[in-house]
Amino acid sequence: MIDYGFKDRVALITGANNPQGIGAATALAFAREGAKGVLVYKKISRSFDETKTDRNGADRYFQANAGSAGVVERKLQELRADYLIIESDITREDAVKDIYSAVLKRFGHVDILVNNAAEGDMDGLDTIEKIPQQVIDDTFAVNVRGSLLMTREFVRHRGDYGRIINISTDAAQVFAGQITYGASKATLEALTRSVALEVAKYGITVNCVAPGPTQTGWIDDELERTVLPVIPMGKLIQPEDIAETILFLASEQAGMLTGQVIKVSGGHSL
Repeated sequence: MIDYGFKDRVALITGANNPQGIGAATALAFAREGAKGVLVYKKISRSFDETKTDRNGADRYFQANAGSAGVVERKLQELRADYLIIESDITREDAVKDIYSAVLKRFGHVDILVNNAAEGDMDGLDTIEKIPQQVIDDTFAVNVRGSLLMTREFVRHRGDYGRIINISTDAAQVFAGQITYGASKATLEALTRSVALEVAKYGITVNCVAPGPTQTGWIDDELERTVLPVIPMGKLIQPEDIAETILFLASEQAGMLTGQVIKVSGGHSL
């Protein structure tokens, strides 16, 4: 057993309301290791067919992201975790400040930040010929501005321990068909390196995890059959695979690891 040193540490995770998502898996992993958790989420309303939410696919995914963090909260309660759940919008500066005020009031400090919340087009518009300004603005607002605002406040309220983990995508550098999403994540990877250099003097590390095709409820059977042949390991990545990597990067053992982008992709998009 690895002792990650998370006793009495406070981990703040954005984008944590999808029970099958990376944020939820990460929150539960930290709870399992004795950390206190802060789960931040925003409901994203998209139309879905409720008769299809019993299986993986767009409808299940849209339903999960439109809901609260109730399912995740029940799992945290089963683990007897100490947690705080906040519904908020990280793209707004005042909301981000309020998030940190609530965390500091409840726990007194925050030690780990996981910038997991993400926005992306789901209607096939994220190509150079179709991309509307609203998709550009919405994507960068969450993936870049939101992550930056959350990071800035983390640094401003730093304590004696600091770990920041950003979540990118393994195809960030070349993502035809999702150009704005890919560009926003490539920006996040660049920010990871730049911020790492700025905050090293405080003992804060900043790293990035870049997942490959991950089963967060989105990938239906047909898409899985299409994707599997391009994953050398021959299987989809699971949210728990990402969570375990995040745990290591947030741990005492990773104290000299900073400014890195680590692909957890089963060999996809190397």
